[in-house]
Amino acid sequence: MKSNGGSSFDNLALEFVRVTEVAAIAAAKWIGKGDGKAADKAAVDAMRTQFNTIDFKGEIVIGEGAKDESHELYIGEILGTGEDPVVDIAVDPLECTDSVANGLPNALTVIATGPKGSLYHAADSYMEKIAVGPDAKSVIDLDAPVADNIKKVAKALNKEVSEIIVATLDRERHSGLIAEARAIGARVRLFSDGDVAMALGTALSRSSVDILMGIGGSSEAVLAAAAMRCLGGELLCRWKPKDEKHIKRLNDAGVTDFSTIFKSSDLAKGDDISFTATGVVSGPLADGVLFTADEIVTHSVVMSTDPRTVRFIKTKHFM
Repeated sequence: MKSNGGSSFDNLALEFVRVTEVAAIAAAKWIGKGDGKAADKAAVDAMRTQFNTIDFKGEIVIGEGAKDESHELYIGEILGTGEDPVVDIAVDPLECTDSVANGLPNALTVIATGPKGSLYHAADSYMEKIAVGPDAKSVIDLDAPVADNIKKVAKALNKEVSEIIVATLDRERHSGLIAEARAIGARVRLFSDGDVAMALGTALSRSSVDILMGIGGSSEAVLAAAAMRCLGGELLCRWKPKDEKHIKRLNDAGVTDFSTIFKSSDLAKGDDISFTATGVVSGPLADGVLFTADEIVTHSVVMSTDPRTVRFIKTKHFM
């Protein structure tokens, strides 16, 4: 994915930001209206339209679903004008759909890209995860007890256990994890849905989150892994299908071993990975969309592995 003008990511960066921006603006118009599906559809439509104005050829490897389940942004769909470069695309047109519907924080529009074959083709299921920033990446262990991981991360971050903040989805399945974290004095930050922003928050100085732990979506794992490659943090995960339907889905996709532990470099391979996100409702990664009388303000983050950069972009869209 190289060109004479530098990496293809650099050449496409502002184009991808525009994609997440228009999707975020479209979704933000539905904040608090109680209709997550309408918000998601608005983001999908805006994102797909903007993608198809870009001079590249992208194949969606993680999207809204299989072709027969989703009319737009489906897995295998080809986007762009059909010109080089050829890239893998992982998208979440609206992460935290319920947050938008209910006016809660943490919603994003997200894109990750890499050279063809670089992004893991994740079947839609669940994964057990733990994510931390660069200073603690070498001490986490997905097989270790919750308390052990918290203590090791605290030591790596030069913090007391009582200062550690563990982020986890507010789900009944995490009741044991939450109890173990609190039992040793750590603090727990619960959030309603979507764990990409919280995973990344562990690697950003602007966030107070130290560890992400728990079970979440496999698509979000790949998106977070791409960002962790750029930030220097780490995400460990392994399959955790919730029922027989999910087991069959994974088996049909060729996944039969649920014990394999994946690192971020397994899910997002190579040296030309990018991650782009725009805030819809404010969270640890980006502020949300702001509407004023004559302009719309968006806040985005753009990351790459080559060169390894993180850019925060504030854009005013004049009416």
